[in-house]
Amino acid sequence: MLYFLIITMLPVDVKCGRMSVLKTVILFYGIFLKISTCENSGTDETKVCRLKNVLFVSVHDLKDFPKDVFHYNETKLCFNVQSKTQHADCCKTHDFNCSVEIKNGSTVIIPDKEILSKQDIVVMRTNEKFENIPSNWSNQTGFILYLHRHFTKGVKNIRLSQDGLCGNGSSYGGQACEGLAETNYKLTFHANDHDNKKIVVCVSCKPPGTKPNISLPLPSVPTNDDGSVSPENAANIMNNLSSVVDMMGAASTAAVSLGVIKGILVKLAYKNDMGIDLGIPTSDDITILENDTDLFSQFPRSVHIPKEAFSQALERNGSFAGVLLFPKMYQDDPNSVFINNEVVGIEMGADISNLSRNIEIHYRNVDKNGKIASCRSWNGKEKTQTWITDGCETRETNGSITCHCSHLTFFAILMSPPPGNISTSDFKSLTYITSIGCGLSMFFLAVALFMHCLIRKRKASQATKILMNLFVAMFNLNFSFLVNESIANLGNYGACIVMAASMHYAMLATFSWFFIEALHLYLNLWTRPIQIKHYMMKICITGWVIPAVVVIALLATGKYDYLIIYTDDGNSAKMCWISDAVVHQGVNIGYYAVVFIFTFIIFILTVRQINLFNHAVDNAQNNSSIRTNTFSILGLFLLFGITWAFAFFSHGPMLIASYYIFTILNSFQGFFLFIYYYNSSKNVGEDNKVTASSTSSAAPHTLTSFTPQ
Repeated sequence: MLYFLIITMLPVDVKCGRMSVLKTVILFYGIFLKISTCENSGTDETKVCRLKNVLFVSVHDLKDFPKDVFHYNETKLCFNVQSKTQHADCCKTHDFNCSVEIKNGSTVIIPDKEILSKQDIVVMRTNEKFENIPSNWSNQTGFILYLHRHFTKGVKNIRLSQDGLCGNGSSYGGQACEGLAETNYKLTFHANDHDNKKIVVCVSCKPPGTKPNISLPLPSVPTNDDGSVSPENAANIMNNLSSVVDMMGAASTAAVSLGVIKGILVKLAYKNDMGIDLGIPTSDDITILENDTDLFSQFPRSVHIPKEAFSQALERNGSFAGVLLFPKMYQDDPNSVFINNEVVGIEMGADISNLSRNIEIHYRNVDKNGKIASCRSWNGKEKTQTWITDGCETRETNGSITCHCSHLTFFAILMSPPPGNISTSDFKSLTYITSIGCGLSMFFLAVALFMHCLIRKRKASQATKILMNLFVAMFNLNFSFLVNESIANLGNYGACIVMAASMHYAMLATFSWFFIEALHLYLNLWTRPIQIKHYMMKICITGWVIPAVVVIALLATGKYDYLIIYTDDGNSAKMCWISDAVVHQGVNIGYYAVVFIFTFIIFILTVRQINLFNHAVDNAQNNSSIRTNTFSILGLFLLFGITWAFAFFSHGPMLIASYYIFTILNSFQGFFLFIYYYNSSKNVGEDNKVTASSTSSAAPHTLTSFTPQ
């Protein structure tokens, strides 16, 4: 093959045998030089580079190379390697274009693809210093041999040609192209890399998608002293977009600019009621992606307006869809900032709200610097600009933030400092205690259920059945809590929703069975054992169905989401739960408050009855009764779930202490209740004897009827 290349490249006089041996040597090594610089980024490496002018550039300053055009055979070489600030003399000729930029020794910027129409570019990646370069450039043999020795030592040089630049379908560089023109190509590689890696990244700075049909530069909007746009001016711009649509003429899309404000207008028509996807590069020149969400990942920001919004707009005489970027806008929280210091305004010429498929605004590769990201909206109507979370959900996945909003208005992502209401050490300690406690509780609850289902010797009483239902609810609650964070970290939104709903259902069911425990005691304590038709069936419906109704309602309204728990040093933990604090307080604290009030009243009345009974017995029985009743009181305290009050109703300086008390008591609650169940079952015979001899007393009768059997 090499012999064939040599023969085909020889002049006619060589083929006839009239070429000197010296020229043959020159061409022979010239072929080697050409092959050693043919490391192309994207073309078939088996193809031999075509004869063409070659511009050599380097990541190092090489001062001793020729400054003028160097000729060998029919090819011209230019070594623009002398300085990053000055071009070689050969660059001044019409044969070469040396406007190639090398940054930081590892990045090559090609201004446009046309620069390669008259020349190929070889990036010299050798780390070796060029020494003893022949000073007589007319001695072509010596110079070609010299280059051959330095270009055939295992270092892969990179040859760039017009056909192979970044491959055929080069990807958009996104943030990598910040500050570069759309015609630029950016190549990044490891300058000191001696393996076969040729290019680490090769991207085009031209965004994919379709550009708007026309551009409409409009008068600049007055700004404040800090360059920000006032809320009043921003609202006026969005309200007057319909007049800008009249300026579009026959064009269906238009890029608009009002000084620092940039955006896009799309006329609505029934043929484009499938919605629209917009990519926003770093230059803020919005690109239409033609409903191709696969291209979203190539843009640092993107907007998706769903089909439903287009349908509502068309039905309500809307004529356009407008998306504008306000790079600066005043906001009312001095401790917080907008992400990218910008606000997105969306308008469609009609009232759009209550969307089932939300508008989505994506921000990728977000560095939060320990701050909390929260999607906010402002309707543009109030005189005082108030950013609220209503109608928008915040979802974070792999460094990206997405706002899901069900209406049109101004949108922004507010970056706020974390509340820091718990220290990292306390958070780790509480997490450790919870993991151990929940694990132990699950084990002993499972043992208790095993004993009840498989090895009990007598028919279970109503009290025991109720207790077993409570054990099932608590087991599910402990299990869902232990696996919650792992599910959240998977990044699967659907799985997180299921996890949040499951844990919430288990918690509400546990509260319900606390209530039922107190209710059952009340019925036995004050009404005496009565016969209620289908009593256990009604009890079970109350304990399991009511929580399900609450959870289904929250699922239907989309209240379950990721929840981020922050510590004072900016660290965080993710879980699946109710993301809306107002809903959490209204549902969970409200639900438990009803349970707590009832169970606490029954607990106080029961303790009072026990004290009255203790005064009625003689001294011989008093000590034994005190021990038994003390054990019963502690058991009721746990059975009624009164310990949960430490979490829901704790405030002020005792907050952290309450967290520890709550965590210890409730994490180990299953373990404590197992001990109560076991001891009560073992002593049930003695309790029955006491009941038989003291039927006139309410307290012993109550304790016996409420003891697991």
